[in-house]
Amino acid sequence: QVQLVESGGGLVQAGGSLRLSCAASGSIVRINDMGWYRQTPGKQREAVAIITSGGTTNYAHSVKDRFTISRDNAKNTVYLQMNSLKPEDTAVYYCQAFVATMSALSLKNYWGQGTQVTVSS
Repeated sequence: QVQLVESGGGLVQAGGSLRLSCAASGSIVRINDMGWYRQTPGKQREAVAIITSGGTTNYAHSVKDRFTISRDNAKNTVYLQMNSLKPEDTAVYYCQAFVATMSALSLKNYWGQGTQVTVSS
């Protein structure tokens, strides 16, 4: 029904930047909150940044002032601009969205497949 496809991950040196994108597709009626999460082996997935449909943002303390989340509602896309990257930012990054579809008008939580971000020291 709904697919979230991420792009933009890769390998970067400490202090560098990357921009992640996540496009939602399918029979979408409405998208509420969208977000980025990350996970490293053996640890729980953690929230990195969230953005509401109205543009209100929230960030994890560890990325505040370095990462910026934004969205293009016309394109059903959410972005994560990551600056001043640190080795501890290395993780698989997942996008997430609460989506209502033509077949299920109530909001359902969807996840992307994940994209690897590796920051070398």
